[in-house]
Amino acid sequence: MLAVIATLNFIINIAWFLIIASAIFSWLYAFNIINTNNQAISMIGRSLYQLTEPLYRPIRRILPNMGGVDLSPLVVLVILFFLQQLLNTTIAPALLAPTY
Repeated sequence: MLAVIATLNFIINIAWFLIIASAIFSWLYAFNIINTNNQAISMIGRSLYQLTEPLYRPIRRILPNMGGVDLSPLVVLVILFFLQQLLNTTIAPALLAPTY
């Protein structure tokens, strides 16, 4: 059972990293710091978009339109943090506690 908990923590950490990378990439793109005509940069941007957009889409339906500010990555990060804390402080101790 410890392996399942560690694997779920690892998946949450990867998702956290991808969301941060996607946010930084979108800022670099918005401020025209990176060259989007470069094929490698374009491929990285498309990949990050395809990996993170399924997480953002349901949140964007719920959040009100804030103009040019997209708060969905922040909301997803808070949800991931909550899930990881729930897993580590509630579910893992309950599953790993000795039964007599």
